[in-house]
Amino acid sequence: MIRIVPSISIINGKVTRLKQGDYEHGTVYKDSPVDIARRFEDCGVKKIHIVDLDGARSGTPVNYDILESIVGYTKLKVDYSGGVATDGDISKAYEYGANSITAASIATSDKEQFGSWLVSYGREKIILGADARDGKIAIRGWQKNTDIDLFDHIDYYYMRGLKYVKSTDVAKDGIQEGPNFDMYKEIVSRFKGIHVLASGGVRNIDDIKKLEEIGVKSVIFGRAYYEGNLTLKDIEKFIVSQSK
Repeated sequence: MIRIVPSISIINGKVTRLKQGDYEHGTVYKDSPVDIARRFEDCGVKKIHIVDLDGARSGTPVNYDILESIVGYTKLKVDYSGGVATDGDISKAYEYGANSITAASIATSDKEQFGSWLVSYGREKIILGADARDGKIAIRGWQKNTDIDLFDHIDYYYMRGLKYVKSTDVAKDGIQEGPNFDMYKEIVSRFKGIHVLASGGVRNIDDIKKLEEIGVKSVIFGRAYYEGNLTLKDIEKFIVSQSK
C-alpha cells in the first residue's frame, strides 16, 4: 500500500508552486494553506508535506505559523521541510506541531549532525531529503548544485540506520511529464527496507499505481492537484480502494 502525501509549498505565507525549483516563476494560489489542508483531510488524507520555500532558500525555517495553523485546524500529521538545520529548528518544528521533519542541505554540509539526529530524535521522525539534478544532489531549495552522487548520499545514511528518504528528480518537478521511475526503482532495489517518498512529476493515479508497483511507500505531489489533473475525488477513491 502506498501512502498519499499531498504537498503544500509556502512563500510569504501563500501556497506557491515552482517549476524545477525556479523561484522567479512561481504560481501563487489564492486558497489559504489551511483551506487546502482541510480539503485533503476531508477526502481521507492522513499526512501532508509542507515545504517552507522561504526557509529552503534562506537556510532557516520561516513559516512556522502556517505549520501551527494547519495542525490547529486539522488532525493531519505534518512533515515539515525547508531550511531545517539545527536542533533548535527541529525543536521549534515539533513545538508547532510537526510529526516529522525532512532535511536536505544539512545532510550534505554536516553529516555528523544529521547522523546524530537519526539517533537522538529517532529514525521515524527524521527524513532525508535527497533531491537530485542529473544524478547529483541539489540543495537550498535546489538553488545550489553539488558533486555528491545521489546513491552514495543515500547509502551513507542507510548504513547508519536511515529509514525514510524523500527524493525528487529536479528535472521532473512541476512539468507534468511523469516521475523518474528508473531512479525510484534503483533506490528501492539498492536499499532494502527503506521507505521511499517519491516526489516530482506525478500526473495522475496511474503514475501513483506504477510507483506502488515499483515498491515506493509514499508519493508526494502538488502541481497535479493544483492544476486539476488529480482531483480530490480521484484521491478519495484511491484511498478508499487502498483500505479494502
